[in-house]
Amino acid sequence: MADSARRIELGFDGGQVIALRVSEKDLEGLRKALGGDGWHRLSTEESEVDVDLGKLVFVKTAGDGTKVGF
Repeated sequence: MADSARRIELGFDGGQVIALRVSEKDLEGLRKALGGDGWHRLSTEESEVDVDLGKLVFVKTAGDGTKVGF
């Protein structure tokens, strides 16, 4: 996993939400797959996660975190 992991939340039909840390590459791949059917595999810091795109309702991405200074 690259050092530039981003925290994302995936929301599913029915209300379930999971939080993951994925690379920019995996996040971009997920964004390209949105709107499609079938399954999409994400590599996270801990494991691989297969997502049913037909049940995915939202993808929330966190920013780079808080910054101190000017």
